[in-house]
Amino acid sequence: MVQRRRMAAHGVLRDDGGRVLLVRGAAECPYPGVWQLPGGRLWHAEHPAAAAVRGFGEATGLAVTATDIRAAVADLVTLDAGVAVHTDRMVFDVTAGTGGAFRPESGGDSDELGWFTPGSATAVPVMPFTAELLGLSGAPLPLEVPGVLPAAWTVPVPADRRHRFGAYGLVTDPAGRVLLTLIADGYPGAGSWHLPGGGTDHGEAPEAGLLRELVEESAQVGRVVELIGVDSLHVPRAMGPEGRPLDWYTVRVIYTVAVDGPTEAVVTELAGGSTARASWFTVADLAGLRLSDVAGRMITEWIG
Repeated sequence: MVQRRRMAAHGVLRDDGGRVLLVRGAAECPYPGVWQLPGGRLWHAEHPAAAAVRGFGEATGLAVTATDIRAAVADLVTLDAGVAVHTDRMVFDVTAGTGGAFRPESGGDSDELGWFTPGSATAVPVMPFTAELLGLSGAPLPLEVPGVLPAAWTVPVPADRRHRFGAYGLVTDPAGRVLLTLIADGYPGAGSWHLPGGGTDHGEAPEAGLLRELVEESAQVGRVVELIGVDSLHVPRAMGPEGRPLDWYTVRVIYTVAVDGPTEAVVTELAGGSTARASWFTVADLAGLRLSDVAGRMITEWIG
């Protein structure tokens, strides 16, 4: 079985009656005849919110604005071609502007638009991530989708280009401390204190990946509370353990995480990982601490 991985961003648009707009997969796409939220794949170095706006416009003709991120999910679909496709999806609420013309996509992945209430989608197949997020009771998909792998998905990625999807946490305990991890030597950002978390594995959901990383990096058992943000980082010449500059593009979804029974923070992952050590900090301890960009932003918002 060949494994492939991609990232996509979608938008949720409702009309005045509360119906949600969906698009139907075209015959040439991996999910023919299946309805889902409008959107599309992320381009290299593109912020997920920008990708949601662009993809929504391409699929529907509408000009929209992305507001809050609603969800981050992952799905794994096996195509008839013997390819297991893992897609990390970020879903945003969107509002419609005055520009654009309402029309199906021409020559793309979708061929029809439709407004749906939960009850009106019972007779059509709906992508599981869409059905779950919106409470739609669509017809179930077959175990294997008889779709084709688009040519764009088979284009080789440049040897020095890296894409990474990660889940990170603003992790706190009942005493009001925050947990941070120190980036190890030889990795981008070495010597900075960072949010716990990291890249998710093929077939792994963002929240599950974050809790796994939390154990590996600090020996803490946490529970995810809320999705609070998403960002992207593009470093065209990042130096890491490979010993040569790489074109790194990372997308990070960020959650609040509670550790109800904190213990001493100890790194448990195998030697050679990107985390040198982990530690709990009070708010007073944070003064003068060297923080990564995302850790600095999240902690500033948390302190208020």
